[in-house]
Amino acid sequence: MNPTTVAPYGSWKSPLQADLISSAVLRLGELHLVGSTIYWSEGRPSQGGRYVVVACGADQQIHDMTPEGFNVRTRVHEYGGGSFGFGENSLYFCQFADQRIYRQRLGEDPHPITPPENLRFADFVWHDRQQRLIAVCEDHRQGEPSNSLVAIHTAASSPSLETLASGHDFYASPCLSPDGTQLAWLTWDHPHMPWDAGQLWLAAIEPDGRLLDPECVAGQQPESIFQPSWSPDGTLYFVSDRTGWWNLYRYREGEIEAVYPMSAEFGQPQWVFGLSTYGFISAEELLCTYQQQGQSYLLRLNLRSGEGDPIPTPFTSISHLKVNPDQAVFIGGSPTEAAAVVALDLKTGQTQVLRRSIDISMPAGYVSLPQAIEFPTTRDLTAYGFFYPPHNQDYQAPDQERPPLLVLSHGGPTSATSSSLNLKIQYWTSRGFAVLDVNYGGSTGYGRAYRQRLRDAWGIVDVDDCVHGALYLVEQGYVDGQRLAIAGGSAGGYTTLCALTFRDVFQAGASYYGVSDLEALVRDTHKFESRYLDGLIGPYPARRDLYHQRSPIHHVEQLACPIIFFQGLEDAVVPPNQAEMMVEALRQKGLPVAYLAFAGEQHGFRQATTIQRALEAEFYFYARIFGFAPADDIPEVTIENLG
Repeated sequence: MNPTTVAPYGSWKSPLQADLISSAVLRLGELHLVGSTIYWSEGRPSQGGRYVVVACGADQQIHDMTPEGFNVRTRVHEYGGGSFGFGENSLYFCQFADQRIYRQRLGEDPHPITPPENLRFADFVWHDRQQRLIAVCEDHRQGEPSNSLVAIHTAASSPSLETLASGHDFYASPCLSPDGTQLAWLTWDHPHMPWDAGQLWLAAIEPDGRLLDPECVAGQQPESIFQPSWSPDGTLYFVSDRTGWWNLYRYREGEIEAVYPMSAEFGQPQWVFGLSTYGFISAEELLCTYQQQGQSYLLRLNLRSGEGDPIPTPFTSISHLKVNPDQAVFIGGSPTEAAAVVALDLKTGQTQVLRRSIDISMPAGYVSLPQAIEFPTTRDLTAYGFFYPPHNQDYQAPDQERPPLLVLSHGGPTSATSSSLNLKIQYWTSRGFAVLDVNYGGSTGYGRAYRQRLRDAWGIVDVDDCVHGALYLVEQGYVDGQRLAIAGGSAGGYTTLCALTFRDVFQAGASYYGVSDLEALVRDTHKFESRYLDGLIGPYPARRDLYHQRSPIHHVEQLACPIIFFQGLEDAVVPPNQAEMMVEALRQKGLPVAYLAFAGEQHGFRQATTIQRALEAEFYFYARIFGFAPADDIPEVTIENLG
């Protein structure tokens, strides 16, 4: 057994360097199964955040489909997803630079099939009977963008666009019946978000391609509907949270039937297009994934008997599930395995990792395993999170010393954290930090009631849960109550700034493109989220008082601790002025503050150099504030008013 070095928490030397994390972590998603070939999208920080389509055939050979100079990413709803699809022996994808749809035949260069106008597209489905591509369209040519379902006719010498459905604020998930004669899709309207209320529509397709008498078959009462899909025998399935949990249903002969009632989540919040939690093995069987208490499970479901057969896997996080009669493929992760593209043989039950999101091996002696915790919070409620104690086989701390704690508040806020191996978390724990990754009230995965705890209470419930999670760990003796930090991005950045402004618990924090002025956000943000705050805060401008009351920028007199800010200069979701106003306020107050702005970055950092710089800068910032010496030679950060 190797002897360990006694050194203060935070000063431990770790083999996990920021440059490895920034360049080695791929963004995996958007899976497709076409015959025996598996396709997925892959975001590559080492290539400036560029996304490519990757293929893996029956021979297990993996190769890029996307030529140099192309970046497969759509900006519909700004968050994208659903950026490519297949049909007529072609790959159709959205090119990030101009947002046009390109057609790529095997062995040929891609060429655009939509006009060079200010249009964006997502969620492609090929309609073989009409030789056309059906997609969601977001029109930015004038005023507020308008959304619709369109058909792009590809057979003509000059492809043309035809509007199939319009009039609602948002559209998603078009899906064709197996015989191509019916189309189902989702809509929702302001002020709702798709996880609040939506509608499932169904229409017959006329011989000329028009939709005949669209009918709303679900969603007349407020319910969140997710992933309509057709079984091979032509039955329409979907996920709804009408009972308080996202469960499976089917629509046939004018009636809606529950398929497998369960206190579990079979759906996900539709921040992006292209999500999938189930697929059909045959007309009699489907494979699905669900979540309970922050962990994912696989289930093989007999549609005739209603019996479910669990499929054990080593993965605790499962998403983007696609299925055919022989195999399934998904993005899977676990506490010891970062997100990976995984194939499941449906005959043997064996899984095979096809592509890992990281290409470095993390020795077990440096990996902190998450501990799922429940802790008491306000109103005698319970909140959840994953606690990561510091862990490094080469070091131990001096007797009686407790580690500093970094509390992470995830984005969304209707999102969730998981127990999958996260190298950014391991960066902290292998250097002597403890980390608490909080699934505060409002997070997905614990039912509709838990998700709606944040209704009218953003900046309160989420903050309370982060605060109580930190205090719980202090009370248990796990962390140092005088060295508590909180960090988050986007909505998590807002939670961070609120915790630092309106509570006196944390001694430092880091805001990644976080919201500081709710009124500025509601005036400046994009259409998808322009009414989101109606449900989280209250209608604007009628409740302008609440927007002012809960905006950290208006209450800097209550701030008394250092903050570091990170911001992309091309961010259209949370514009740079949000961070800059807050930085100036702290500067004028004389509080220690640092600000790092990055050209070429939007909402969420994608470039390797940015990711590395931000991670190292945050660690350097805490080292100066908490008074420990990093073992690494980290570039300095200008901290104003440090004294």
